[in-house]
Amino acid sequence: MTTASPENLISEGLAALRARNPMRAADLLRNASGGIAPERMPWPALAQAELALGNHAAAEMALDRQLSLAPRDVGALLAKGQLRQHARDDRAAVSFYTTALAQAAVSGIPRGMEGMAAAAQAFIGEAQGAFRQHLDTVMAGGLSPAMEEALGLLRGAREIDLQRPSLFYYPGLPQRRFYDPAEFGWMEAVLALLPQMQAELAAVTAEEAADSFAPYVTATDDRPAPNNPLLGDPAWGAFYFWKDGAPAAANAARCPATMAALAHAPMPMIPGRAPNALWSRLKPGTHIAPHTGMLNTRLICHVPIRTAPNCTLRVGSETRTWEPGLPLIFDDSMEHEARNAGAETRTVLLFEIWRPEVPEDDRAAIARLLEGIAGYDGAA
Repeated sequence: MTTASPENLISEGLAALRARNPMRAADLLRNASGGIAPERMPWPALAQAELALGNHAAAEMALDRQLSLAPRDVGALLAKGQLRQHARDDRAAVSFYTTALAQAAVSGIPRGMEGMAAAAQAFIGEAQGAFRQHLDTVMAGGLSPAMEEALGLLRGAREIDLQRPSLFYYPGLPQRRFYDPAEFGWMEAVLALLPQMQAELAAVTAEEAADSFAPYVTATDDRPAPNNPLLGDPAWGAFYFWKDGAPAAANAARCPATMAALAHAPMPMIPGRAPNALWSRLKPGTHIAPHTGMLNTRLICHVPIRTAPNCTLRVGSETRTWEPGLPLIFDDSMEHEARNAGAETRTVLLFEIWRPEVPEDDRAAIARLLEGIAGYDGAA
Protein backbone atom coordinates (compact mmCIF):
# COMPACT_ATOMS: atom_id res chain seq x y z
CA MET A 1 0.00 0.00 0.00
CA THR A 2 1.42 3.34 -1.08
CA THR A 3 1.53 6.08 1.55
CA ALA A 4 0.13 9.43 0.34
CA SER A 5 2.66 12.23 0.06
CA PRO A 6 2.31 15.26 2.31
CA GLU A 7 1.39 17.31 -0.75
CA ASN A 8 -1.48 14.94 -1.55
CA LEU A 9 -2.60 14.97 2.07
CA ILE A 10 -2.68 18.75 1.99
CA SER A 11 -4.61 18.79 -1.28
CA GLU A 12 -7.17 16.35 0.09
CA GLY A 13 -7.33 18.19 3.40
CA LEU A 14 -8.04 21.53 1.72
CA ALA A 15 -10.73 19.87 -0.40
CA ALA A 16 -12.33 18.43 2.75
CA LEU A 17 -12.26 21.86 4.35
CA ARG A 18 -14.01 23.37 1.33
CA ALA A 19 -16.55 20.55 1.53
CA ARG A 20 -17.18 21.51 5.17
CA ASN A 21 -15.80 18.30 6.57
CA PRO A 22 -13.50 19.70 9.26
CA MET A 23 -12.89 16.32 10.93
CA ARG A 24 -11.43 14.75 7.77
CA ALA A 25 -9.62 18.00 6.93
CA ALA A 26 -7.98 18.18 10.34
CA ASP A 27 -6.93 14.53 10.22
CA LEU A 28 -5.34 14.90 6.78
CA LEU A 29 -3.60 18.17 7.54
CA ARG A 30 -2.24 16.91 10.87
CA ASN A 31 -0.70 13.93 9.08
CA ALA A 32 0.77 16.20 6.43
CA SER A 33 2.36 18.55 8.96
CA GLY A 34 4.79 15.91 10.18
CA GLY A 35 6.31 15.25 6.78
CA ILE A 36 6.69 18.65 5.13
CA ALA A 37 8.83 21.73 5.68
CA PRO A 38 7.01 24.18 8.01
CA GLU A 39 7.04 27.01 5.44
CA ARG A 40 5.13 24.80 2.94
CA MET A 41 2.40 23.84 5.41
CA PRO A 42 -0.97 25.68 5.25
CA TRP A 43 -1.14 26.34 8.97
CA PRO A 44 -4.15 28.69 8.73
CA ALA A 45 -6.17 25.90 7.08
CA LEU A 46 -5.27 23.49 9.88
CA ALA A 47 -6.18 26.17 12.43
CA GLN A 48 -9.55 26.65 10.70
CA ALA A 49 -10.27 22.91 10.82
CA GLU A 50 -9.23 22.62 14.47
CA LEU A 51 -11.33 25.61 15.39
CA ALA A 52 -14.38 24.15 13.65
CA LEU A 53 -13.94 21.07 15.83
CA GLY A 54 -13.68 23.18 18.97
CA ASN A 55 -10.00 22.39 19.46
CA HIS A 56 -8.98 25.89 20.43
CA ALA A 57 -5.56 25.01 21.82
CA ALA A 58 -4.63 23.07 18.66
CA ALA A 59 -5.94 25.90 16.48
CA GLU A 60 -3.84 28.40 18.39
CA MET A 61 -0.73 26.22 18.02
CA ALA A 62 -1.26 26.16 14.25
CA LEU A 63 -1.66 29.92 14.15
CA ASP A 64 1.49 30.35 16.21
CA ARG A 65 3.37 28.29 13.63
CA GLN A 66 2.03 30.51 10.86
CA LEU A 67 2.90 33.74 12.72
CA SER A 68 6.42 32.50 13.37
CA LEU A 69 6.81 32.31 9.59
CA ALA A 70 4.74 35.37 8.65
CA PRO A 71 4.43 37.73 11.65
CA ARG A 72 2.25 40.21 9.74
CA ASP A 73 -0.25 37.73 8.27
CA VAL A 74 -3.49 39.70 8.72
CA GLY A 75 -5.76 36.66 8.70
CA ALA A 76 -3.64 34.77 11.22
CA LEU A 77 -3.43 37.81 13.48
CA LEU A 78 -7.20 38.28 13.41
CA ALA A 79 -7.80 34.59 14.15
CA LYS A 80 -5.25 34.66 16.97
CA GLY A 81 -7.01 37.69 18.41
CA GLN A 82 -10.32 35.86 18.29
CA LEU A 83 -8.85 32.92 20.20
CA ARG A 84 -7.34 35.21 22.83
CA GLN A 85 -10.69 36.98 23.12
CA HIS A 86 -12.41 33.61 23.59
CA ALA A 87 -9.89 32.81 26.33
CA ARG A 88 -10.80 36.14 28.02
CA ASP A 89 -7.27 37.42 27.57
CA ASP A 90 -8.47 40.84 26.47
CA ARG A 91 -5.12 42.60 26.53
CA ALA A 92 -3.54 40.00 24.25
CA ALA A 93 -6.60 40.05 21.98
CA VAL A 94 -6.34 43.83 21.62
CA SER A 95 -2.64 43.52 20.83
CA PHE A 96 -3.20 40.99 18.02
CA TYR A 97 -6.23 42.86 16.67
CA THR A 98 -4.39 46.18 16.68
CA THR A 99 -1.42 44.69 14.83
CA ALA A 100 -3.75 43.06 12.29
CA LEU A 101 -5.63 46.28 11.58
CA ALA A 102 -2.41 48.30 11.32
CA GLN A 103 -1.08 45.85 8.74
CA ALA A 104 -4.44 45.77 6.94
CA ALA A 105 -4.21 49.54 6.54
CA VAL A 106 -1.09 48.93 4.46
CA SER A 107 -1.76 45.64 2.64
CA GLY A 108 -5.54 45.39 2.81
CA ILE A 109 -7.99 43.01 4.48
CA PRO A 110 -8.03 39.52 2.95
CA ARG A 111 -11.20 38.71 1.06
CA GLY A 112 -13.87 37.24 3.29
CA MET A 113 -12.36 38.64 6.50
CA GLU A 114 -14.05 42.03 6.44
CA GLY A 115 -16.47 40.93 9.15
CA MET A 116 -13.64 39.70 11.37
CA ALA A 117 -11.85 43.01 10.94
CA ALA A 118 -14.97 44.99 11.83
CA ALA A 119 -15.55 42.83 14.91
CA ALA A 120 -11.92 43.32 15.91
CA GLN A 121 -12.26 47.10 15.67
CA ALA A 122 -15.41 47.02 17.78
CA PHE A 123 -13.76 44.84 20.41
CA ILE A 124 -10.76 47.17 20.63
CA GLY A 125 -13.12 50.05 21.41
CA GLU A 126 -14.97 48.05 24.05
CA ALA A 127 -11.76 46.80 25.65
CA GLN A 128 -10.23 50.27 25.76
CA GLY A 129 -13.37 51.60 27.42
CA ALA A 130 -13.24 48.86 30.05
CA PHE A 131 -9.53 49.53 30.60
CA ARG A 132 -10.17 53.24 31.12
CA GLN A 133 -12.90 52.48 33.65
CA HIS A 134 -10.57 50.12 35.47
CA LEU A 135 -7.82 52.75 35.68
CA ASP A 136 -10.30 55.40 36.84
CA THR A 137 -11.40 53.09 39.65
CA VAL A 138 -7.85 52.22 40.69
CA MET A 139 -6.68 55.84 40.59
CA ALA A 140 -9.81 57.60 41.86
CA GLY A 141 -9.22 60.79 43.83
CA GLY A 142 -6.33 62.84 45.14
CA LEU A 143 -4.17 63.05 42.04
CA SER A 144 -1.91 65.98 41.25
CA PRO A 145 -2.43 67.83 37.94
CA ALA A 146 0.70 66.12 36.58
CA MET A 147 -0.63 62.67 37.48
CA GLU A 148 -4.05 63.53 36.04
CA GLU A 149 -2.37 64.37 32.75
CA ALA A 150 -0.17 61.27 32.88
CA LEU A 151 -3.26 59.13 33.46
CA GLY A 152 -5.00 60.87 30.57
CA LEU A 153 -2.08 60.01 28.31
CA LEU A 154 -2.17 56.38 29.43
CA ARG A 155 -5.92 56.19 28.87
CA GLY A 156 -5.66 57.71 25.41
CA ALA A 157 -7.72 60.75 26.42
CA ARG A 158 -4.72 63.08 25.97
CA GLU A 159 -1.84 63.34 23.55
CA ILE A 160 1.73 64.49 24.01
CA ASP A 161 1.51 68.01 22.65
CA LEU A 162 4.68 69.89 21.76
CA GLN A 163 5.55 73.51 21.17
CA ARG A 164 5.99 74.25 17.47
CA PRO A 165 6.38 78.05 17.13
CA SER A 166 6.55 79.32 13.57
CA LEU A 167 9.42 81.79 14.16
CA PHE A 168 11.46 81.34 17.34
CA TYR A 169 11.92 78.32 19.62
CA TYR A 170 13.50 78.74 23.06
CA PRO A 171 14.67 75.32 24.34
CA GLY A 172 14.00 73.70 27.69
CA LEU A 173 10.58 75.11 28.52
CA PRO A 174 7.91 72.83 30.01
CA GLN A 175 5.32 71.54 27.59
CA ARG A 176 2.21 72.94 29.30
CA ARG A 177 -0.99 73.68 27.44
CA PHE A 178 -2.72 75.78 30.10
CA TYR A 179 -1.41 77.56 33.18
CA ASP A 180 -3.32 78.07 36.43
CA PRO A 181 -4.18 81.79 36.83
CA ALA A 182 -3.41 81.42 40.54
CA GLU A 183 0.27 81.13 39.58
CA PHE A 184 0.24 84.79 38.54
CA GLY A 185 -0.18 87.11 41.52
CA TRP A 186 -0.90 90.16 39.36
CA MET A 187 -4.03 88.52 37.90
CA GLU A 188 -6.02 89.32 41.05
CA ALA A 189 -5.62 93.04 40.36
CA VAL A 190 -6.71 92.52 36.74
CA LEU A 191 -9.85 90.67 37.78
CA ALA A 192 -10.69 93.38 40.33
CA LEU A 193 -11.23 95.67 37.34
CA LEU A 194 -13.45 93.22 35.45
CA PRO A 195 -16.78 95.00 36.17
CA GLN A 196 -15.36 98.29 34.87
CA MET A 197 -13.93 96.56 31.80
CA GLN A 198 -17.30 94.99 31.08
CA ALA A 199 -18.93 98.41 31.37
CA GLU A 200 -16.37 99.83 28.94
CA LEU A 201 -17.15 97.13 26.39
CA ALA A 202 -20.87 97.82 26.76
CA ALA A 203 -20.30 101.53 26.28
CA VAL A 204 -18.14 101.09 23.19
CA THR A 205 -20.61 98.75 21.51
CA ALA A 206 -23.56 100.99 22.43
CA GLU A 207 -22.09 104.36 21.46
CA GLU A 208 -20.92 103.57 17.96
CA ALA A 209 -23.24 103.65 14.98
CA ALA A 210 -20.48 101.89 13.04
CA ASP A 211 -18.75 98.81 14.42
CA SER A 212 -15.53 99.73 16.25
CA PHE A 213 -14.09 96.25 15.80
CA ALA A 214 -11.82 95.60 12.83
CA PRO A 215 -11.18 92.15 11.35
CA TYR A 216 -8.44 90.38 13.28
CA VAL A 217 -6.97 88.78 10.16
CA THR A 218 -5.83 91.44 7.72
CA ALA A 219 -3.44 91.82 4.79
CA THR A 220 -0.74 94.44 4.27
CA ASP A 221 0.23 95.98 0.96
CA ASP A 222 3.86 94.82 1.03
CA ARG A 223 3.23 91.18 1.97
CA PRO A 224 1.25 88.24 0.51
CA ALA A 225 -2.24 87.92 1.93
CA PRO A 226 -2.56 85.33 4.72
CA ASN A 227 -4.00 81.98 3.70
CA ASN A 228 -6.79 82.24 6.24
CA PRO A 229 -10.54 81.86 5.61
CA LEU A 230 -11.18 84.69 8.11
CA LEU A 231 -9.11 87.21 6.12
CA GLY A 232 -10.96 90.55 6.29
CA ASP A 233 -13.88 88.93 8.11
CA PRO A 234 -15.18 90.87 11.16
CA ALA A 235 -16.61 87.62 12.55
CA TRP A 236 -13.25 87.44 14.35
CA GLY A 237 -12.98 91.04 15.42
CA ALA A 238 -10.31 93.08 17.17
CA PHE A 239 -10.45 96.28 19.22
CA TYR A 240 -6.79 97.09 19.94
CA PHE A 241 -5.30 98.73 23.01
CA TRP A 242 -1.71 97.86 22.03
CA LYS A 243 -0.65 96.77 18.55
CA ASP A 244 2.88 95.76 17.54
CA GLY A 245 4.39 97.57 20.51
CA ALA A 246 2.48 100.85 20.18
CA PRO A 247 -0.61 101.95 22.14
CA ALA A 248 -3.86 102.49 20.22
CA ALA A 249 -4.36 105.95 21.70
CA ALA A 250 -8.00 106.54 20.78
CA ASN A 251 -9.18 103.17 22.06
CA ALA A 252 -7.01 103.43 25.17
CA ALA A 253 -8.53 106.82 26.05
CA ARG A 254 -12.02 105.38 25.92
CA CYS A 255 -11.17 102.42 28.17
CA PRO A 256 -9.06 103.56 31.15
CA ALA A 257 -10.00 100.59 33.31
CA THR A 258 -8.86 98.15 30.65
CA MET A 259 -5.58 100.01 30.26
CA ALA A 260 -5.12 99.97 34.03
CA ALA A 261 -5.70 96.21 34.04
CA LEU A 262 -3.14 95.68 31.30
CA ALA A 263 -0.60 97.72 33.24
CA HIS A 264 -0.52 94.95 35.88
CA ALA A 265 0.53 92.28 33.38
CA PRO A 266 4.20 91.54 32.53
CA MET A 267 3.71 92.17 28.83
CA PRO A 268 6.84 92.12 26.65
CA MET A 269 7.87 95.57 25.44
CA ILE A 270 9.56 95.18 22.06
CA PRO A 271 9.34 98.10 19.60
CA GLY A 272 7.71 97.04 16.37
CA ARG A 273 6.66 93.68 17.82
CA ALA A 274 5.02 93.69 21.25
CA PRO A 275 2.91 94.01 23.21
CA ASN A 276 -0.35 93.20 21.52
CA ALA A 277 -3.50 93.59 23.58
CA LEU A 278 -7.08 93.73 22.38
CA TRP A 279 -10.66 92.74 22.85
CA SER A 280 -10.97 89.62 20.74
CA ARG A 281 -14.53 89.06 19.56
CA LEU A 282 -15.87 85.81 18.16
CA LYS A 283 -19.30 85.97 16.57
CA PRO A 284 -21.69 82.99 16.45
CA GLY A 285 -20.71 80.31 13.97
CA THR A 286 -17.08 81.44 13.74
CA HIS A 287 -14.23 78.93 13.73
CA ILE A 288 -10.58 79.91 14.12
CA ALA A 289 -8.77 77.07 12.36
CA PRO A 290 -5.91 75.17 14.02
CA HIS A 291 -2.66 77.14 14.02
CA THR A 292 0.44 77.86 16.10
CA GLY A 293 1.91 81.14 17.31
CA MET A 294 5.29 82.58 16.43
CA LEU A 295 7.09 82.23 19.78
CA ASN A 296 7.19 79.86 22.74
CA THR A 297 8.59 82.50 25.08
CA ARG A 298 5.20 84.07 25.70
CA LEU A 299 1.82 82.99 26.99
CA ILE A 300 -1.53 84.25 25.79
CA CYS A 301 -4.05 85.44 28.38
CA HIS A 302 -7.80 85.53 27.82
CA VAL A 303 -9.79 87.43 30.44
CA PRO A 304 -13.49 86.80 29.70
CA ILE A 305 -15.32 90.09 29.26
CA ARG A 306 -18.45 88.66 27.70
CA THR A 307 -18.86 84.89 27.85
CA ALA A 308 -21.23 82.91 25.67
CA PRO A 309 -22.46 79.31 25.66
CA ASN A 310 -20.95 76.69 23.36
CA CYS A 311 -17.64 78.46 22.84
CA THR A 312 -14.47 76.38 23.10
CA LEU A 313 -10.71 76.77 23.00
CA ARG A 314 -8.62 73.70 22.16
CA VAL A 315 -4.90 73.73 22.92
CA GLY A 316 -3.27 70.50 21.83
CA SER A 317 -5.44 67.68 23.11
CA GLU A 318 -7.19 69.72 25.84
CA THR A 319 -10.37 71.73 25.29
CA ARG A 320 -11.77 74.36 27.66
CA THR A 321 -14.57 76.91 27.69
CA TRP A 322 -14.62 80.55 28.75
CA GLU A 323 -16.36 80.94 32.09
CA PRO A 324 -17.22 84.22 33.88
CA GLY A 325 -14.32 85.51 35.96
CA LEU A 326 -11.99 82.64 35.01
CA PRO A 327 -9.03 83.61 32.81
CA LEU A 328 -7.49 81.15 30.37
CA ILE A 329 -3.69 81.35 30.10
CA PHE A 330 -2.17 79.11 27.45
CA ASP A 331 0.85 78.38 25.30
CA ASP A 332 -0.08 79.43 21.77
CA SER A 333 3.05 77.81 20.31
CA MET A 334 1.09 74.56 20.57
CA GLU A 335 -1.53 73.93 17.94
CA HIS A 336 -4.77 75.56 19.03
CA GLU A 337 -8.16 76.54 17.66
CA ALA A 338 -11.28 78.33 18.85
CA ARG A 339 -14.91 77.91 17.96
CA ASN A 340 -18.19 79.69 18.71
CA ALA A 341 -20.85 77.08 18.10
CA GLY A 342 -23.51 79.05 19.97
CA ALA A 343 -25.90 81.88 19.24
CA GLU A 344 -24.18 84.69 21.21
CA THR A 345 -21.00 86.71 20.76
CA ARG A 346 -17.96 85.96 22.93
CA THR A 347 -15.44 88.71 23.79
CA VAL A 348 -12.22 88.34 25.78
CA LEU A 349 -9.40 90.69 26.70
CA LEU A 350 -6.46 89.06 24.91
CA PHE A 351 -2.88 89.98 25.75
CA GLU A 352 0.55 88.38 25.80
CA ILE A 353 2.90 88.00 28.73
CA TRP A 354 6.43 86.76 29.18
CA ARG A 355 6.57 83.09 29.98
CA PRO A 356 7.59 82.95 33.66
CA GLU A 357 10.34 80.35 33.12
CA VAL A 358 12.33 82.66 30.81
CA PRO A 359 14.96 84.53 32.92
CA GLU A 360 15.30 88.29 32.73
CA ASP A 361 18.63 88.25 30.89
CA ASP A 362 17.19 86.03 28.17
CA ARG A 363 14.08 88.17 27.96
CA ALA A 364 16.30 91.13 27.16
CA ALA A 365 18.20 89.10 24.57
CA ILE A 366 14.98 87.87 22.96
CA ALA A 367 13.63 91.42 22.84
CA ARG A 368 16.83 92.58 21.16
CA LEU A 369 16.65 89.72 18.66
CA LEU A 370 13.00 90.31 17.75
CA GLU A 371 13.52 94.06 17.49
CA GLY A 372 16.42 93.38 15.14
CA ILE A 373 14.29 91.07 13.02
CA ALA A 374 11.51 93.65 12.82
CA GLY A 375 13.95 96.40 11.86
CA TYR A 376 15.79 94.49 9.13
CA ASP A 377 14.86 95.52 5.58
CA GLY A 378 17.50 93.56 3.65
CA ALA A 379 19.22 96.67 2.28
CA ALA A 380 23.00 96.53 2.00
